[in-house]
Amino acid sequence: MGFFSFFLWCILLLSLLVPDLFLVHAFTGTYGINYGRIADNIPPPESVVTLLKAAKIKNIRIYDADHGVLRAFKGSGIEIIVGLGNEYLRDISVNEDRAVEWVKENVQPFLPGTLITGIAVGNEILGGADTELWEVLVPAVKNVYNALDRLRLANRIEVSSPHSEAVFATTFPPSAGAFKESVLPYMRPLLQFFSQIGTPFYINAYPFLAYMSDPAHIDLNYALFLPNPGINDAKTKLHYDNMFEAQIDAAYAALEKVGFDKMEVIVSETGWASKGDENEAGANLKNARTYNRNLRKKLLKKKGTPYRPRTEVKAYIFALFNENLKPGPTSERNFGLFKADGSIAYNIGFTGLVPSSASSFLGSIKVNGHDWYRNLQLLVRITCAGGVLLVLIS
Repeated sequence: MGFFSFFLWCILLLSLLVPDLFLVHAFTGTYGINYGRIADNIPPPESVVTLLKAAKIKNIRIYDADHGVLRAFKGSGIEIIVGLGNEYLRDISVNEDRAVEWVKENVQPFLPGTLITGIAVGNEILGGADTELWEVLVPAVKNVYNALDRLRLANRIEVSSPHSEAVFATTFPPSAGAFKESVLPYMRPLLQFFSQIGTPFYINAYPFLAYMSDPAHIDLNYALFLPNPGINDAKTKLHYDNMFEAQIDAAYAALEKVGFDKMEVIVSETGWASKGDENEAGANLKNARTYNRNLRKKLLKKKGTPYRPRTEVKAYIFALFNENLKPGPTSERNFGLFKADGSIAYNIGFTGLVPSSASSFLGSIKVNGHDWYRNLQLLVRITCAGGVLLVLIS
Protein backbone atom coordinates (compact mmCIF):
# COMPACT_ATOMS: atom_id res chain seq x y z
CA MET A 1 0.00 0.00 0.00
CA GLY A 2 1.45 3.38 -1.02
CA PHE A 3 1.77 6.17 1.49
CA PHE A 4 -0.97 8.26 -0.12
CA SER A 5 -3.41 5.35 -0.15
CA PHE A 6 -2.57 4.56 3.46
CA PHE A 7 -3.13 8.22 4.39
CA LEU A 8 -6.59 8.24 2.75
CA TRP A 9 -7.45 4.97 4.48
CA CYS A 10 -6.54 6.51 7.86
CA ILE A 11 -8.75 9.53 7.18
CA LEU A 12 -11.66 7.26 6.25
CA LEU A 13 -11.17 5.21 9.39
CA LEU A 14 -11.10 8.33 11.57
CA SER A 15 -14.27 9.65 9.97
CA LEU A 16 -16.04 6.39 10.82
CA LEU A 17 -14.73 6.18 14.38
CA VAL A 18 -15.18 9.89 15.12
CA PRO A 19 -18.06 11.03 12.90
CA ASP A 20 -18.02 14.61 14.18
CA LEU A 21 -14.35 15.07 13.35
CA PHE A 22 -15.00 16.70 9.99
CA LEU A 23 -18.17 18.58 10.86
CA VAL A 24 -18.14 22.35 11.16
CA HIS A 25 -18.49 23.58 14.73
CA ALA A 26 -19.50 27.22 15.17
CA PHE A 27 -19.47 27.31 18.98
CA THR A 28 -16.57 27.17 21.43
CA GLY A 29 -17.51 26.32 25.01
CA THR A 30 -21.10 26.88 26.12
CA TYR A 31 -21.63 30.66 26.48
CA GLY A 32 -22.16 33.18 23.70
CA ILE A 33 -23.89 36.50 23.24
CA ASN A 34 -25.96 38.30 20.62
CA TYR A 35 -24.43 41.61 19.55
CA GLY A 36 -27.40 43.65 18.33
CA ARG A 37 -26.75 47.19 17.15
CA ILE A 38 -30.13 48.89 16.65
CA ALA A 39 -28.91 51.88 18.63
CA ASP A 40 -27.15 55.20 18.13
CA ASN A 41 -25.33 55.37 21.45
CA ILE A 42 -23.41 52.10 21.90
CA PRO A 43 -19.60 51.78 21.88
CA PRO A 44 -17.77 51.27 18.58
CA PRO A 45 -16.90 47.69 17.55
CA GLU A 46 -13.27 48.12 18.61
CA SER A 47 -14.40 48.79 22.18
CA VAL A 48 -16.79 45.86 21.99
CA VAL A 49 -13.88 43.55 21.20
CA THR A 50 -12.13 44.80 24.34
CA LEU A 51 -15.29 44.29 26.38
CA LEU A 52 -15.82 40.72 25.14
CA LYS A 53 -12.21 39.77 25.73
CA ALA A 54 -12.38 41.08 29.29
CA ALA A 55 -15.54 39.03 29.81
CA LYS A 56 -13.88 35.99 28.18
CA ILE A 57 -16.78 35.60 25.77
CA LYS A 58 -15.64 33.64 22.72
CA ASN A 59 -18.85 33.41 20.68
CA ILE A 60 -21.07 36.12 19.24
CA ARG A 61 -23.92 36.39 16.78
CA ILE A 62 -24.61 39.50 14.74
CA TYR A 63 -27.74 40.01 12.68
CA ASP A 64 -26.00 41.18 9.52
CA ALA A 65 -22.51 41.11 8.06
CA ASP A 66 -21.44 44.67 8.82
CA HIS A 67 -17.95 45.23 7.44
CA GLY A 68 -16.92 47.62 10.20
CA VAL A 69 -17.72 44.99 12.82
CA LEU A 70 -15.95 42.23 10.90
CA ARG A 71 -12.83 44.37 10.46
CA ALA A 72 -12.81 45.28 14.17
CA PHE A 73 -12.90 41.60 15.18
CA LYS A 74 -9.88 40.70 13.05
CA GLY A 75 -7.30 38.93 15.19
CA SER A 76 -9.59 38.90 18.23
CA GLY A 77 -10.01 35.13 18.34
CA ILE A 78 -13.75 35.61 18.89
CA GLU A 79 -15.95 33.38 16.74
CA ILE A 80 -18.77 35.09 14.85
CA ILE A 81 -21.98 33.89 13.27
CA VAL A 82 -23.07 36.51 10.74
CA GLY A 83 -26.65 36.98 9.64
CA LEU A 84 -28.10 36.98 6.15
CA GLY A 85 -31.21 39.10 6.60
CA ASN A 86 -34.74 37.99 5.77
CA GLU A 87 -34.89 40.62 3.03
CA TYR A 88 -32.30 38.70 0.97
CA LEU A 89 -33.98 35.30 1.03
CA ARG A 90 -36.24 35.61 -2.01
CA ASP A 91 -33.42 36.73 -4.28
CA ILE A 92 -30.89 34.20 -3.02
CA SER A 93 -33.37 31.32 -3.10
CA VAL A 94 -33.61 31.50 -6.90
CA ASN A 95 -30.05 32.51 -7.69
CA GLU A 96 -27.01 30.58 -6.49
CA ASP A 97 -24.72 33.09 -8.20
CA ARG A 98 -26.25 35.80 -6.01
CA ALA A 99 -25.40 33.71 -2.97
CA VAL A 100 -21.82 33.41 -4.22
CA GLU A 101 -21.67 37.19 -4.65
CA TRP A 102 -22.97 37.72 -1.11
CA VAL A 103 -20.36 35.39 0.39
CA LYS A 104 -17.58 36.96 -1.71
CA GLU A 105 -18.60 40.42 -0.54
CA ASN A 106 -19.47 39.80 3.10
CA VAL A 107 -17.51 36.77 4.28
CA GLN A 108 -14.54 35.74 2.17
CA PRO A 109 -12.58 39.06 2.33
CA PHE A 110 -12.45 38.91 6.13
CA LEU A 111 -11.06 35.38 6.38
CA PRO A 112 -9.01 34.04 8.03
CA GLY A 113 -8.25 37.03 10.27
CA THR A 114 -11.86 37.37 11.43
CA LEU A 115 -13.20 34.05 12.69
CA ILE A 116 -16.48 33.84 10.83
CA THR A 117 -17.70 30.37 11.74
CA GLY A 118 -21.32 30.49 10.64
CA ILE A 119 -23.97 32.13 8.50
CA ALA A 120 -27.49 32.32 9.89
CA VAL A 121 -29.83 32.39 6.90
CA GLY A 122 -32.84 34.41 7.96
CA ASN A 123 -34.21 34.71 11.47
CA GLU A 124 -37.41 33.18 12.86
CA ILE A 125 -38.85 32.48 9.40
CA LEU A 126 -40.95 29.37 9.95
CA GLY A 127 -44.00 30.09 12.05
CA GLY A 128 -43.72 33.80 11.25
CA ALA A 129 -46.29 36.01 9.57
CA ASP A 130 -44.68 36.08 6.11
CA THR A 131 -45.56 32.65 4.76
CA GLU A 132 -43.94 33.44 1.41
CA LEU A 133 -40.61 33.30 3.20
CA TRP A 134 -41.44 29.80 4.47
CA GLU A 135 -41.34 28.59 0.87
CA VAL A 136 -37.98 30.16 -0.01
CA LEU A 137 -36.07 29.29 3.17
CA VAL A 138 -34.81 25.84 2.17
CA PRO A 139 -33.71 26.91 -1.35
CA ALA A 140 -31.94 29.94 0.15
CA VAL A 141 -30.15 27.79 2.74
CA LYS A 142 -29.04 25.32 0.07
CA ASN A 143 -27.78 28.07 -2.23
CA VAL A 144 -25.74 29.65 0.58
CA TYR A 145 -24.23 26.26 1.39
CA ASN A 146 -23.50 25.57 -2.28
CA ALA A 147 -21.87 29.00 -2.56
CA LEU A 148 -19.60 28.17 0.37
CA ASP A 149 -18.84 24.82 -1.22
CA ARG A 150 -17.90 26.46 -4.53
CA LEU A 151 -15.59 28.82 -2.67
CA ARG A 152 -14.11 25.94 -0.63
CA LEU A 153 -15.43 27.36 2.63
CA ALA A 154 -18.12 24.81 3.46
CA ASN A 155 -15.76 22.87 5.71
CA ARG A 156 -15.15 25.88 7.96
CA ILE A 157 -18.42 27.87 7.97
CA GLU A 158 -21.68 26.45 9.26
CA VAL A 159 -25.02 27.29 7.60
CA SER A 160 -27.98 27.54 9.99
CA SER A 161 -31.35 29.24 10.50
CA PRO A 162 -32.69 30.04 14.00
CA HIS A 163 -36.33 29.47 14.91
CA SER A 164 -38.76 30.96 17.40
CA GLU A 165 -41.05 29.00 19.70
CA ALA A 166 -43.79 29.67 17.13
CA VAL A 167 -42.69 26.54 15.21
CA PHE A 168 -44.08 24.33 18.01
CA ALA A 169 -47.67 23.19 18.46
CA THR A 170 -46.96 22.25 22.07
CA THR A 171 -44.00 22.28 24.46
CA PHE A 172 -45.56 21.10 27.74
CA PRO A 173 -44.71 18.75 29.19
CA PRO A 174 -41.31 18.55 27.44
CA SER A 175 -41.94 15.04 26.10
CA ALA A 176 -45.03 16.36 24.28
CA GLY A 177 -42.94 18.79 22.24
CA ALA A 178 -44.10 18.76 18.62
CA PHE A 179 -43.93 20.95 15.53
CA LYS A 180 -47.04 22.62 14.13
CA GLU A 181 -48.60 20.72 11.26
CA SER A 182 -48.54 23.89 9.16
CA VAL A 183 -44.77 24.19 9.63
CA LEU A 184 -43.84 20.55 8.96
CA PRO A 185 -43.86 20.65 5.13
CA TYR A 186 -41.10 23.26 5.32
CA MET A 187 -39.37 22.10 8.49
CA ARG A 188 -38.82 18.50 7.38
CA PRO A 189 -36.72 19.28 4.27
CA LEU A 190 -34.79 21.91 6.22
CA LEU A 191 -33.95 19.41 8.97
CA GLN A 192 -33.06 16.80 6.38
CA PHE A 193 -30.55 19.13 4.77
CA PHE A 194 -29.14 20.28 8.10
CA SER A 195 -28.76 16.66 9.14
CA GLN A 196 -26.72 15.99 6.00
CA ILE A 197 -24.34 18.90 6.59
CA GLY A 198 -24.14 18.57 10.39
CA THR A 199 -25.97 21.75 11.42
CA PRO A 200 -27.61 21.84 14.89
CA PHE A 201 -31.19 22.96 15.50
CA TYR A 202 -31.10 26.59 16.67
CA ILE A 203 -34.01 27.78 18.82
CA ASN A 204 -34.75 31.15 20.44
CA ALA A 205 -35.96 30.11 23.90
CA TYR A 206 -37.32 32.76 26.28
CA PRO A 207 -38.77 31.76 29.66
CA PHE A 208 -39.36 35.51 30.06
CA LEU A 209 -41.83 35.55 27.17
CA ALA A 210 -43.58 32.43 28.44
CA TYR A 211 -43.93 33.89 31.94
CA MET A 212 -45.06 37.28 30.62
CA SER A 213 -47.81 35.61 28.58
CA ASP A 214 -49.25 33.72 31.57
CA PRO A 215 -47.94 35.01 34.92
CA ALA A 216 -50.98 33.67 36.77
CA HIS A 217 -50.14 30.05 35.99
CA ILE A 218 -46.32 30.00 35.65
CA ASP A 219 -44.13 30.02 38.75
CA LEU A 220 -41.71 32.93 38.46
CA ASN A 221 -39.10 30.98 40.41
CA TYR A 222 -39.38 28.16 37.84
CA ALA A 223 -38.59 30.67 35.09
CA LEU A 224 -35.69 32.24 37.02
CA PHE A 225 -33.81 29.07 38.11
CA LEU A 226 -34.78 29.73 41.73
CA PRO A 227 -35.92 27.03 44.21
CA ASN A 228 -39.39 25.77 43.29
CA PRO A 229 -41.40 22.51 43.19
CA GLY A 230 -40.73 22.13 39.46
CA ILE A 231 -42.66 19.81 37.17
CA ASN A 232 -42.63 16.08 36.53
CA ASP A 233 -42.91 14.68 33.02
CA ALA A 234 -45.10 11.59 33.37
CA LYS A 235 -43.91 10.03 30.11
CA THR A 236 -40.15 10.27 30.70
CA LYS A 237 -40.31 10.25 34.52
CA LEU A 238 -37.96 13.24 34.47
CA HIS A 239 -38.12 16.20 36.83
CA TYR A 240 -37.58 19.80 35.69
CA ASP A 241 -36.75 22.57 38.12
CA ASN A 242 -36.40 25.30 35.47
CA MET A 243 -38.24 26.28 32.30
CA PHE A 244 -35.09 26.86 30.22
CA GLU A 245 -34.12 23.19 30.19
CA ALA A 246 -37.74 22.17 29.70
CA GLN A 247 -37.92 24.30 26.56
CA ILE A 248 -34.75 22.71 25.19
CA ASP A 249 -35.99 19.20 25.85
CA ALA A 250 -39.30 20.03 24.20
CA ALA A 251 -37.28 20.86 21.08
CA TYR A 252 -35.48 17.51 21.34
CA ALA A 253 -38.85 15.76 21.64
CA ALA A 254 -40.17 17.56 18.55
CA LEU A 255 -37.08 16.59 16.58
CA GLU A 256 -37.45 12.96 17.64
CA LYS A 257 -41.03 12.85 16.43
CA VAL A 258 -39.93 13.73 12.88
CA GLY A 259 -36.94 11.40 12.84
CA PHE A 260 -34.02 13.63 13.84
CA ASP A 261 -33.21 12.30 17.31
CA LYS A 262 -29.44 12.73 16.78
CA MET A 263 -29.60 16.47 16.04
CA GLU A 264 -28.13 18.80 18.68
CA VAL A 265 -30.19 21.72 19.98
CA ILE A 266 -28.44 25.06 20.54
CA VAL A 267 -30.19 28.11 22.00
CA SER A 268 -29.61 30.99 19.61
CA GLU A 269 -31.32 33.56 21.85
CA THR A 270 -32.39 33.71 25.47
CA GLY A 271 -32.57 36.54 27.96
CA TRP A 272 -34.71 38.63 30.28
CA ALA A 273 -35.75 42.27 29.99
CA SER A 274 -34.65 44.60 32.79
CA LYS A 275 -37.46 47.08 32.08
CA GLY A 276 -40.89 46.88 30.50
CA ASP A 277 -44.32 48.38 30.15
CA GLU A 278 -47.06 47.93 32.77
CA ASN A 279 -48.46 44.92 30.94
CA GLU A 280 -45.07 43.19 30.64
CA ALA A 281 -45.08 41.05 33.76
CA GLY A 282 -41.68 40.26 35.26
CA ALA A 283 -39.73 42.79 33.22
CA ASN A 284 -37.53 44.40 35.85
CA LEU A 285 -33.89 44.68 36.77
CA LYS A 286 -34.04 42.23 39.68
CA ASN A 287 -35.48 39.43 37.55
CA ALA A 288 -33.12 40.14 34.65
CA ARG A 289 -30.14 39.94 36.97
CA THR A 290 -31.40 36.74 38.59
CA TYR A 291 -32.14 35.00 35.29
CA ASN A 292 -28.89 35.92 33.58
CA ARG A 293 -26.73 35.25 36.65
CA ASN A 294 -28.25 31.80 37.19
CA LEU A 295 -28.20 30.99 33.49
CA ARG A 296 -24.52 31.89 33.26
CA LYS A 297 -23.72 29.67 36.24
CA LYS A 298 -25.61 26.79 34.67
CA LEU A 299 -23.93 27.14 31.29
CA LEU A 300 -20.46 27.36 32.80
CA LYS A 301 -21.03 23.97 34.47
CA LYS A 302 -21.13 22.45 30.95
CA LYS A 303 -23.91 20.04 31.81
CA GLY A 304 -26.78 18.67 29.77
CA THR A 305 -30.55 18.69 30.22
CA PRO A 306 -32.60 16.00 32.01
CA TYR A 307 -33.40 14.36 28.65
CA ARG A 308 -29.96 14.88 27.09
CA PRO A 309 -27.62 14.76 30.11
CA ARG A 310 -24.52 14.05 28.00
CA THR A 311 -25.01 16.94 25.56
CA GLU A 312 -23.71 20.22 26.93
CA VAL A 313 -26.24 23.04 26.80
CA LYS A 314 -24.99 25.92 24.65
CA ALA A 315 -26.66 29.30 24.43
CA TYR A 316 -26.27 32.79 23.03
CA ILE A 317 -27.57 35.39 25.47
CA PHE A 318 -29.72 38.24 24.24
CA ALA A 319 -28.25 40.76 24.30
CA LEU A 320 -24.96 42.55 24.70
CA PHE A 321 -26.42 46.09 24.87
CA ASN A 322 -29.69 47.84 25.46
CA GLU A 323 -30.75 49.01 21.98
CA ASN A 324 -32.47 52.38 22.18
CA LEU A 325 -33.78 52.43 18.59
CA LYS A 326 -35.60 49.08 18.58
CA PRO A 327 -39.32 49.41 17.90
CA GLY A 328 -42.02 47.76 19.95
CA PRO A 329 -42.69 47.62 23.70
CA THR A 330 -40.22 48.94 26.27
CA SER A 331 -38.80 45.48 26.96
CA GLU A 332 -37.39 45.29 23.42
CA ARG A 333 -34.96 48.08 24.26
CA ASN A 334 -33.86 46.66 27.61
CA PHE A 335 -32.37 43.19 27.20
CA GLY A 336 -28.74 44.30 27.44
CA LEU A 337 -26.20 43.00 29.92
CA PHE A 338 -24.35 46.27 29.33
CA LYS A 339 -25.43 49.88 29.07
CA ALA A 340 -24.75 52.07 26.07
CA ASP A 341 -21.52 53.43 27.57
CA GLY A 342 -20.10 49.95 28.14
CA SER A 343 -20.75 49.78 31.88
CA ILE A 344 -22.67 46.80 33.27
CA ALA A 345 -26.46 47.08 33.37
CA TYR A 346 -26.42 44.84 36.46
CA ASN A 347 -23.90 42.55 38.08
CA ILE A 348 -23.78 38.91 36.98
CA GLY A 349 -19.99 38.58 37.22
CA PHE A 350 -18.82 40.69 34.30
CA THR A 351 -16.92 43.96 34.41
CA GLY A 352 -17.75 46.74 31.99
CA LEU A 353 -15.55 49.08 30.02
CA VAL A 354 -16.02 51.61 32.81
CA PRO A 355 -17.44 51.42 36.34
CA SER A 356 -21.17 52.16 36.43
CA SER A 357 -20.60 55.06 38.82
CA ALA A 358 -18.19 56.68 36.39
CA SER A 359 -20.41 56.42 33.33
CA SER A 360 -21.90 59.87 33.36
CA PHE A 361 -18.56 61.49 34.14
CA LEU A 362 -16.69 59.80 31.35
CA GLY A 363 -19.56 60.33 28.95
CA SER A 364 -19.21 64.08 29.39
CA ILE A 365 -15.51 64.38 28.57
CA LYS A 366 -14.92 66.24 25.30
CA VAL A 367 -11.59 67.37 23.89
CA ASN A 368 -11.57 69.35 20.64
CA GLY A 369 -14.97 67.92 19.78
CA HIS A 370 -13.90 64.30 20.27
CA ASP A 371 -15.86 61.89 22.44
CA TRP A 372 -12.98 60.71 24.63
CA TYR A 373 -14.72 58.41 27.09
CA ARG A 374 -14.45 55.43 24.72
CA ASN A 375 -10.70 55.93 24.47
CA LEU A 376 -10.52 56.14 28.25
CA GLN A 377 -12.54 52.94 28.50
CA LEU A 378 -10.03 51.17 26.32
CA LEU A 379 -7.14 52.60 28.33
CA VAL A 380 -8.66 51.48 31.63
CA ARG A 381 -9.44 47.99 30.35
CA ILE A 382 -6.07 47.40 28.68
CA THR A 383 -4.20 48.70 31.72
CA CYS A 384 -6.16 46.50 34.13
CA ALA A 385 -6.05 43.42 31.94
CA GLY A 386 -2.42 43.45 30.92
CA GLY A 387 -0.59 46.02 32.98
CA VAL A 388 0.19 47.86 29.76
CA LEU A 389 0.04 51.63 29.53
CA LEU A 390 -1.33 52.74 26.19
CA VAL A 391 -1.82 56.33 25.10
CA LEU A 392 -4.63 56.70 22.60
CA ILE A 393 -4.67 59.76 20.37
CA SER A 394 -7.44 60.62 17.92
